[in-house]
Amino acid sequence: MSFILREFEKIVCAALFLAMTLLGFVNVVVRYGTNFSLAATEELLTNGFLLLTVFGAAIAARRGEHLSVTLVQDLLPKRLAQAVYVASVLLSVLLLVMSAWFSWQSLQNLISNGMRSYGLGIPAWYYQAALPFGFALIIVRYLQHAAETVRAPRQEEPPTPDV
Repeated sequence: MSFILREFEKIVCAALFLAMTLLGFVNVVVRYGTNFSLAATEELLTNGFLLLTVFGAAIAARRGEHLSVTLVQDLLPKRLAQAVYVASVLLSVLLLVMSAWFSWQSLQNLISNGMRSYGLGIPAWYYQAALPFGFALIIVRYLQHAAETVRAPRQEEPPTPDV
């Protein structure tokens, strides 16, 4: 069970990617074999890419692989650098909380207005349902990495020998 909790977003991304690959392949085979196209595959693949992006962002957050510019932070003394890092973490978490909240509001709006998808005719909120939870997962993974980073000793630059 701990494996699933620790690797949840990787499992979701792998399953999504496999399903999207198979769906795209089947669509190509059907299109070239029969001159017909499975119209709903575009809808499914587009929304699959959205989910893949959000859960992939959770993987990057856990690994600390999001783009960052640390030039100023690296030049600061250790205590001040940590304070700048914590401030950046707080601002990032605020942005992610707002993203989760707005995606939740969007989900509620789709549920209340009864909008249906254009390809399959299913309720459009089905595609939106995982987004708020995906953003919440990014927050959790980002905070996990931030806690590890703050606890880890900062590597000091070795003194440059005078030549």
